[in-house]
Amino acid sequence: MQNFEEYLAAIENIEHREKIRDLFEWILAEFPELETRIAWNQPMFTHHETFILAFSLAKNHISVSPEVKTLTLFAETIDQSGYERTNNIFRIKWTQPIDRELIKEMIAFNIEDKKDYHKFWR
Repeated sequence: MQNFEEYLAAIENIEHREKIRDLFEWILAEFPELETRIAWNQPMFTHHETFILAFSLAKNHISVSPEVKTLTLFAETIDQSGYERTNNIFRIKWTQPIDRELIKEMIAFNIEDKKDYHKFWR
C-alpha cells in the first residue's frame, strides 16, 4: 500500500478515498504476491513485472482496467453486476457496491493466464 499512499491522500472526497483504500487493502490481503505501482497516474497491480489490474478515479465512478482479454471473458458478469463497460474498461459508480468476487476472479485469471508471460501488456 505504501506506493498508493500519496495517490490516496490526494482524493478529496473522504468516502471515495476510504472506499478505494478498502478495496486496495482487500486486494493485497487476497493476493499478497501482487506488487503495486503508480503508472500513468493510475494505481496498478502487477505480478512478476506484468500488468494484472489498474484503476482510475473520476468524479462519478471508479474505472477498472483488467486488459481487453479479461474484460471480454468477464463481460457477462460485469453486465450482471450492473456496471457500464467499454472495450477497455468497466466503471463502478461510487454509489454502487464493488463486486469483490468479480475483481478476485479477474485477478486470479490474469495471474494464471500470464504466469509464463514476460511483457507488461498482452
